[in-house]
Amino acid sequence: MNPSKCAFGVISGKFLGLIVRQWGIEIEQAKIDAILRMPEPRNIHELKSLQGKLPYLRRFISNLAGRWQPFSRLMKKDVPFQWDEACDKAFKSIKSYLMKPPVLVAPVLGRPLILYVAAQERSVGILLAQKNDEGKENTLYYLGRTMTPNELKYSPIEKL
Repeated sequence: MNPSKCAFGVISGKFLGLIVRQWGIEIEQAKIDAILRMPEPRNIHELKSLQGKLPYLRRFISNLAGRWQPFSRLMKKDVPFQWDEACDKAFKSIKSYLMKPPVLVAPVLGRPLILYVAAQERSVGILLAQKNDEGKENTLYYLGRTMTPNELKYSPIEKL
């Protein structure tokens, strides 16, 4: 362990691009600003640039897979890049969400976990939460994924 890289007795600190505080983990503002300053993608390379920035933040974004869905068709090979209203709405939705990102808290051992699952037409979103001492639910983690072509054929209950 390198003593010059250690910190003891601090209230908060940067760690791997996140701000770690005693009450939770937040996204470093510079990471958020990089996305908020991005103009609307005009080509596949700019869309891939956006795509490259989001996985790092996925645990903070509710149903990122569902929000990303309008861009999926643009990512396919030999598909012309045509930015439409659905893409614009999704892009603005992601930016809007990042203006007030959640603070994720660490789980408390011995307390029950709460799992919320939302199945949409093409994606599944999951929220893992836990109640604090005041009875308020705190977010622990967000998770989401896009369904495979075979899973799209499932009935709504089977998608859960």
